[in-house]
Formats: sequence, C-alpha cells, structure tokens
Amino acid sequence: MSDTADTRTEQQGAASYVPLLLVCMLGMFLAILNQTVLNVAIPQLMNDFSVSANTAQWLMTGYMLVNGVLIPISAYLIETFGTRKLFMSALICFMVGSLLCGIAPNFATILIGRLVQAVGAGVMMPLVLNVILFIFPPHIRGKGMGLMGIGMVFAPAIGPTLSGWVIEEFSWRLMFDGMVVLALLAIGFGWLFMKDVGTRREIPFDLWGMILSIVGFGGLLYAFSEAGNSGWSSLEVVIALVVGGFTLVLFILRQLSVETPLLDFRVFKYDMFTLSTVINGIVTMALYAGMFLLPIYLQNLRGFTPLESGLLLLPGAIVMGLMSPISGALFDRFGPRPLAIVGLIVTTVCTWEFTEITLETSYWTVILIYTIRAFGMSLLMMPIMTAGLNQLPEEANSYGNAMANTMRQVAGSIGTALLTTVYTNRMSLHTEKLSEGMNPFDTGFYQSFSEGVRNFAQSVGLPVEQARELFTSQLIGDMATQAAVMGINDAFFWATAFTVISLFLCLFLRDVRKDKKPDMEEPTKEVVAS
Repeated sequence: MSDTADTRTEQQGAASYVPLLLVCMLGMFLAILNQTVLNVAIPQLMNDFSVSANTAQWLMTGYMLVNGVLIPISAYLIETFGTRKLFMSALICFMVGSLLCGIAPNFATILIGRLVQAVGAGVMMPLVLNVILFIFPPHIRGKGMGLMGIGMVFAPAIGPTLSGWVIEEFSWRLMFDGMVVLALLAIGFGWLFMKDVGTRREIPFDLWGMILSIVGFGGLLYAFSEAGNSGWSSLEVVIALVVGGFTLVLFILRQLSVETPLLDFRVFKYDMFTLSTVINGIVTMALYAGMFLLPIYLQNLRGFTPLESGLLLLPGAIVMGLMSPISGALFDRFGPRPLAIVGLIVTTVCTWEFTEITLETSYWTVILIYTIRAFGMSLLMMPIMTAGLNQLPEEANSYGNAMANTMRQVAGSIGTALLTTVYTNRMSLHTEKLSEGMNPFDTGFYQSFSEGVRNFAQSVGLPVEQARELFTSQLIGDMATQAAVMGINDAFFWATAFTVISLFLCLFLRDVRKDKKPDMEEPTKEVVAS
C-alpha cells in the first residue's frame, strides 16, 4: 500500500475520534478562557481590592504556579485514573473555583478561588495533548496540533473582549458566574462523549517528589514576584531564591533516581525535545508580558475602557485562531525551522516596537503592532512544541508532554513575575529621576512652576493659592504616569531580549521526522528490487 493510502487510512482513523476531540477542545477552551478574561479585569480588581500591580499579578502567576506544580504529576494521573475520570474531576474543581471567585468579598478569597480553578485547569492541557499524541501519528501530527490550536486561541479571541464588555456593563463577578455555567455544560458533554484512550497502569505515587516540586518551583516564583516589592537584596527574596533553587536541585536528583518519576528528566536526552522546550519557555515569557502589561497601559495610564482594552487584543487572537491549522499544515510540509525563524523575526520586531510606545501613541497603532506580533506567535508555539514531542518514543509521550507543559507554565509564571518586577522597579527609578528636576530651591524650576500656576489659575478661574494645590497634584500625577509608561517600555525591552535569544536558538532546530527516514526507506527499495 502506498504512503498516501496509509496516511488516508490514519486520517480516517483520527476522524472517528471527532466527538472526543471536540469535548477536549471545550475543556481546554474553558481553562484558557479563564486565564485570558482576567487580563482585562486586572486593573479593575486592583482598584476594587486596593492592591498594587505586584500583588494583583499573583492572580495570574499563582494560577500558573499551581498549573506548573500539577502538570508534573499529570503523567501519573493520566496513567492511573484514565482520561475520562481525570477530565470530569478537573472540570468539577474548575467549577468550584469559579464559584469562589464570583462571590469573593476580598482579594484573599478570589486568590484562593483562582488557585482552586488552577487545580482543574492544570491537568487539562497535558490531558488534551496526550489525546492528540495518541490519535495522530508524527507525520500528520501537525494537523492534530493545529486543530487543538484552534481551541487554544479561540478563547483568547473572545476572552478579553467579553471580559471588557462584562466589566463595563455589569460586574467582573459575572465573568466567574458564567464560568460556572460553562463548566456545568462541559461536564454534561464530557459525561456523554469522553472516553479513556491509551493504557492504564498502577504506578506508585512519589509523595516526596511532589513536596520537593511544590517547594522548589514555589520558592523561585515567590522570589521573582516579591523582588518587585522588597528588592533583590532583601532577606525574604534571598531566602526564597536559595531554598527554591536548592529544593529544585533535590527534586531533579530524586526524579533521576526513582524508577517511576513524577517528571521524567530523562526525556532531555533527546536533543530536539530539549531545544524546543527551552525555546518555548523563553517565547512564553515574552508572550505573557504583553498580556499582563498592555491592559495596565491602556486602562490605568491611557484611560481607555475595559471594553476598548479587550477589543485591542481581539484582532491578534483571531489571527492566531485562523493561522493555527495553517501553521500545523505548514509544519507537516516544511518542518519547524522555517516557521520558527520567520515567526520570531516578526515577534522580535513587534516586541521592540512596544519599547517605543508613549502617552501619545494612537490606539490603532497599538492594535496593529499587537496583531502583527500575534501573527508571528502563531508560527511558533505549537510547531516548536510538536517538533520536540515528535522525537520522543511513544512510551515517553505522556512524560514529555508533562515536561514540556511544566516548563511552559513555569516560564510563563516566572516571566510574568520577572517583567512585572522590572516594570515596578524601573517605574520607581524613573519617578526618582523625574522628581530630581522638581526642586523648589532651583530658580529655573521655581520660575517655570510659578508661571504654570498662574496660567492654570487663569484657565480654570480659581485664585492662585487654590490653583497651586491642583496644579501641583496634576504635575505629580503626570510625572507618575510618564514614569509608568517608561517602566513598561523597559519591561518590553527585556521581552525583546528574550525573543532575540529564542531566534538564535531556532537556527539549530531540525525536523526529527527526517532522522528516521533512511531506516524507513531502505526496506522499500529492497522490495522494489525483488
């Protein structure tokens, strides 16, 4: 039988799993929607709960941290409980967390709700990826990952816009109430169509490995997050870095020594899997920076409404949704390197453009830059991950899947925390520098300030003394806003550096499907000769 006929047969076999794939996409859609709707809501939550950006970002980094802690045990959970039982349990956890967020009276409660949501969402991505790896063989896996990519980017396409509209017209609480309804709907469809795929086996649970994982990853992330409030030299941050780093080393050593590890680091002996995991992690750090910082820039600094902020992200997400199956097909035909290089060149240029935004940058300019950047990202994420997973033998798929997603989630958490820290620290530094020129004992500044007060008093029709207080307050506010924009510029400069590093690493990608090609072709030649 010809290769074309074999491929057609495999595609027909994959088509029989359509109901299962649709249910998986629905579950993944919910998990990602829950993450993207919060991006636009962050500024509103900062105001309602009176918390800083560094505190508010824990709603995202905490969510991703729990994801990162749970993903290492996803291979164990899938093989022990099966996809059906795990899928249903994850959705129930997600629904309970959404309910807590919707009724939260304070920041602590909504943070707890987010962490409970993350328990459910944490296993959703590796579970769905495991189904894709089971259904689609490597040479048509790009199409399968492209289909999954539709679900991954459809949520970001409507999430920010939906969130902005709900916040503007109703309340942010309605977002989480809607999640409860959608989770109930997904549970119903899951009960009807979800089924187990692959093999199940009883394997021992590594409790000490789980504890070391939580302390290690949690310590590092806490250090990166708190550095924005306390500084890198503070005792609290230093202790968290040391304890987290040391514990993470112990976790890795344990996973290499036990027979059935939670997170099998032996998958890193495959060079392309290692390279693709590193590249995906670095790109994710740059991606989450834009998702967190741009809504703050638009709403808190520029005064745009939540709906306008959400609409800005919509075109880019739609582009990613349309490009996902296309990039999957292109991957199957051309391999990962051409897509990665083109995608990262586009992403790097657009990320650099965000280092130049000001208070005068037009709304449509920001939309254009973000949309083109999203196009670049659409050529990167799934193709690069697929390139690495294709190198793994079938028995290592679940462990490679868990490792790739763990690294991606941890990178996203650290990236968000790190770039938020850069933003807050640089904002403080710029505030100090700008205030240095506002010395009342400086003759030049005093004359300029007095003239400004007089002009302001005339324009608003107030006595000079009363106008002085308002003018001073406005001047300080303008200075703080300018410093915040400069801090965002600096954070995107770091994000640009991440993309440049990724672009260099992409030069070493190769299509691992060609590694096996000579072995597969030789028997064919012998048969023809005979």
